[in-house]
Amino acid sequence: METGFLVATQLSSLFPAQATSIPLQTSRQGVPLPAAPSESDPPAEHATYSVVLHTPTTGTILLRVLHGGLIAELVSLSTEVPPIRFVFPGAVVSSPAVFLWETSELHVLAIADTGSLFRLVIPIGNGRDLWHHQAANVWPREYLLKNPEDVQDALVHVQGTHCVVLGLPNGSLLRLENEYIGEDSDDEWTETVFQHSSFLSSLTSFLPLSSGNASGSEMISIATHPWPTDIGHVWTLSRDRTLRFWKAKIGCVASKVLSAGKESSPSPGSSTSGNKPQVLLDSTPQTLLRVFSSPFREDHIFVVAFIPTISSPTAGGTFHLFDTVGDTMYEAGKIEASGETAHCHLQDFMVVGNLLVALWDRQGQSMVQKTVMNIQNLQEGFRPAPWTTSCYAPQPELTPAYLEELLLSPGSMTDKFFEAIMRPGMFSALTLRTAIDQYTDACLSMPGPRPPQLATTYATISEHIAAVIGCTVVLNRDPQTGAYQHASYWSALKRDWEGFIARCREVERSARRPLVLGSQDQSEIIVVERERVGSLVGEDLPILLQRVLSAPNSQVEPQYELLATLSTLQGILGPQVMLSLESRMLDIVHQEVAFSIPDILQDQTRRFNFREEMDEGSMHWIIGRLQGIEDLDAATRLALDIIGGFDVEVKQEEDEVELLLPPPNSDWSRALAAAYLSKSIDARYDVALSLVTLLFFLSDEISDWDPTLLAEIFAVFRGIAMLRYVTRQPAGPVANSPPAPTDQSTDDVVSRMRNMNVSRGSKSHLSPTSSLIHRLLAQSGDTHGLPAAAHRFLDSTGLLQSISPATTTKFEVLFCERLRLLGFYEASRELLSWLPRTAAASYALARLWLDIGRIDDASHLFEKLAGSFAGIYGGEHALSAEDQESLARILPAIELLHSQYFFYIHVSNLFKLSGWVHYEVLFAQLAISVAPPNADTSSLWATLITGFSELALYEDAYAALMATPYEKLKRECVSQLAYRMCDDNAVERLMTFNFAGIVDEVEDALAFKARNVDPRVNPSYSRILYTWFIRRGDYRNASLAMYQRARKLQDLISDPTSFASLADEQLEAYNVAINALSLVDQKNAWVLLPLPGDHEPRKRRKLSRYIPDHKFSSGRFDADIVRLADMQYEYALLAAQIDMIRYEPALLSSPEFLLSPPVIVLRLAQANRFNQAMATARSLKVDMTDLFSHLTGQCLRLSRNPDTVM
Repeated sequence: METGFLVATQLSSLFPAQATSIPLQTSRQGVPLPAAPSESDPPAEHATYSVVLHTPTTGTILLRVLHGGLIAELVSLSTEVPPIRFVFPGAVVSSPAVFLWETSELHVLAIADTGSLFRLVIPIGNGRDLWHHQAANVWPREYLLKNPEDVQDALVHVQGTHCVVLGLPNGSLLRLENEYIGEDSDDEWTETVFQHSSFLSSLTSFLPLSSGNASGSEMISIATHPWPTDIGHVWTLSRDRTLRFWKAKIGCVASKVLSAGKESSPSPGSSTSGNKPQVLLDSTPQTLLRVFSSPFREDHIFVVAFIPTISSPTAGGTFHLFDTVGDTMYEAGKIEASGETAHCHLQDFMVVGNLLVALWDRQGQSMVQKTVMNIQNLQEGFRPAPWTTSCYAPQPELTPAYLEELLLSPGSMTDKFFEAIMRPGMFSALTLRTAIDQYTDACLSMPGPRPPQLATTYATISEHIAAVIGCTVVLNRDPQTGAYQHASYWSALKRDWEGFIARCREVERSARRPLVLGSQDQSEIIVVERERVGSLVGEDLPILLQRVLSAPNSQVEPQYELLATLSTLQGILGPQVMLSLESRMLDIVHQEVAFSIPDILQDQTRRFNFREEMDEGSMHWIIGRLQGIEDLDAATRLALDIIGGFDVEVKQEEDEVELLLPPPNSDWSRALAAAYLSKSIDARYDVALSLVTLLFFLSDEISDWDPTLLAEIFAVFRGIAMLRYVTRQPAGPVANSPPAPTDQSTDDVVSRMRNMNVSRGSKSHLSPTSSLIHRLLAQSGDTHGLPAAAHRFLDSTGLLQSISPATTTKFEVLFCERLRLLGFYEASRELLSWLPRTAAASYALARLWLDIGRIDDASHLFEKLAGSFAGIYGGEHALSAEDQESLARILPAIELLHSQYFFYIHVSNLFKLSGWVHYEVLFAQLAISVAPPNADTSSLWATLITGFSELALYEDAYAALMATPYEKLKRECVSQLAYRMCDDNAVERLMTFNFAGIVDEVEDALAFKARNVDPRVNPSYSRILYTWFIRRGDYRNASLAMYQRARKLQDLISDPTSFASLADEQLEAYNVAINALSLVDQKNAWVLLPLPGDHEPRKRRKLSRYIPDHKFSSGRFDADIVRLADMQYEYALLAAQIDMIRYEPALLSSPEFLLSPPVIVLRLAQANRFNQAMATARSLKVDMTDLFSHLTGQCLRLSRNPDTVM
């Protein structure tokens, strides 16, 4: 029987702590508040009880009891459905259970210490949905027990959806039964009490019970046949080691007293009269009974009872197998626990097929043992098989001694400790949060000012830890010398980190305590701990060898003798020497191989010379063992095969039942695969490091070795070291984790007040996190079946297929590129630093520099890489066949390999996508410089023109514009350049450009903007167009541009406010237009003003009209001829209106604030401003009759009475 080992993952790293919560109400009056948790209680999020349900419909579901029994949580291990929680009004007593009812509902049955039996009916959707989106449809039912006080100390066992059994403190059995038929059921339960003193003692009504002094008959374990079943029998085990058999309608029909040793006291019928054991079993409820049936003997029911012997130095206890036929129990045999269980506690056991599987708590760690029970041969005598033991693979614990080892290698102490605690699988997210909260509380309790780090909110736990740990440590000065006390500072900082790590270890120790066993697919054993869920999986060869070699006095097969010898050598050298050797080897494989491997090793050995660390006897012993190996070359190659080898997978046909199961590709299965990969890679790395140790030890003799073998050792070490680096990297929070619910109903608030230790505050918020290897497995989507899934992943990476450290395989580059695409830039950069700078590796590194913003480095690498391609289209390039293949796998198109031209275009597009215009233009220029004669480079020229314009390199943009051989592109781009220069206030430079051959396009572009852009905003395209025409001596069009500006401003004046702000600008525009038109020959001093199609002439002043004969032909528009005199008239009118408003500001309050010319002249005359009135009348061609009449009247009045004027 295969031994296997355990792998597990933390639930808090997979699921959010703020799952959907449903509060439950009770109809019982006077229920007290739950008791406050004590310091000795485990952390609230650590489960105190769990049970596993596996069905073809639902997959594997885990029920956990949290927060001291106040919360029950359902977790799906087979799907991606988030957990759901139920908050009870009181603590759940003993063991709740979950069942599947008619493939459509999940039933959770639990009894709270308030004396209520709750049935929670949870509808499940189709396929993988389960309870997702069904929280509003959960149907809770409550039944109030008649005597709730008996529940406090009762032992609860849920047999199924219809029956719950309670073992009362006086040894009586209370049976609750119900006929549940669906939603229409009233869910009423009947209560029946059975006494164990006589098997005709059933009661039809519930009677008040007295506890009495019957501690020996107090039940500590209850078992029934696994659900679904129609067998209603119950088996109980009491503290006095009495096994009782209860029937549903009769009560206790048989009992047997089991001895603490090898003998049991048979008892026919009822209770025994023999002497009872002097020492009672512990009163804590335990899993000491299991009931099962066998297809080989269908009319028999078997019971396995375990009697612990905690004080025994040889074993943890004895399993008793009983055969139940009718009303009688017969002991069929015993199975002694193995010697490894001495002083261990049996946490759970179960029967799977013909296997008896036991879960032991060995000093807080899980240990699983299996043995075979041959039920089919029971009549021939019961002969159990030997036990096989499975534990977790060795994992370094962060003890003070291990932390000291970490400090032996160079580097920052803080970085080393932080990396150690954040290593995937070391501590869960919940452990880190709990420890940092405890550390923060301790710091806040210290006297003195509080560091600001303690009051800051952090986005992630890692940021929180990095900022807070050591924040109270201060670098002081020596009071006598004034020098900084660096030694004291580092010592205090180290104590702070060690104290925090000790807190983490204490919390994690609680999290790893085993709770219960489960199974799925009838073969896979599940181990549930307080905060982790694991599985019993098979060992691959590297893990098997690691276990065997680490065991004391282990014996290995002859072909692995080299590994045993090297393991001994490493033990002799000690951790400090091995760390130094490992560091030197890592430095070697990080560098380009410029010398032969024997020369490199001999040079390093001369500098290192670790043989000096060995005594002469040990050295000669190792040499003798190595010389005793018949074929050292073959043994070395076998070790390489162990590192890079994978088990052959035999595909098994799926039966119809397995086809109904939900896909097992869940976060939990991926996390298990990631944990398995980590262990397998660590084991393979140990083998690789042992081979490196051999090379250093035999450095003076390896010159005669096969060079390909040495190269393969280096290459395989590099590959496995890269994989080991990846397994130790956390991936941070999952981006697509479901958001925590923020809505809180009234019931939720009440529930939280009743349960004060259940908080949704930010302090307890946890985001799901995962390891880097977990994220890679999520991409592959293949995590079913270990170790096969792990080996498939290792094989897909290709990192163990390299045969020389001087080359880079396509698999290595693809793996680094895969990390880059996932966004793990630092991991990708680190792995690329291990690889030689081949073309593919350089391209991957350049893409990485581009992603992280190291643009100059990326450009430099791209330019260097371009030299490997052919300079002329269709020519030969300088790439090897392997480089071509590697580049072809990571380049988006195979055509990019054909020439520099295509490669430059590709790189230019990369910089364009990243928004780096300068390098986009640079590589577009390079592409043009190597373009084939017949290539279409119009897009590249467009890139140059646009890019230079965006960079404000207008001279370069103009040069590119004029140099482009594509006339159409030139005419399309010139307007963009002109607009960009105007927007950037580079008008003066724009005016210096000649634009030979495309002047009309420039003028059209500027004229379009002048016509359509608001004249009030900058840049003022009317002024720019005016300047353009003036510089080129085209005064008529210059005048037209400003005249159009004046007319657009006039259209914008609609109220007194706009007149006050725009009139001066309009007047200036008229003035500039008049001045420009004045430079034209007076015979031709006119401009042609186009009119819009909806123009209505009656709304404008009557001007000279130019009406060509073909006015009504298609594509023609009306136009006004505006002469210089017309402009002067409009200017004079606007000036007079402005002057009047300045003289009489009250005009602005009138709707008709823009006065007509006669009114202006008249108001000037009435104001006795006769000179201005006459000048205005002359300019505006107004009849002066009224003006002179008024002037004459004023003169006559003055002549008659001069004093009146004065």
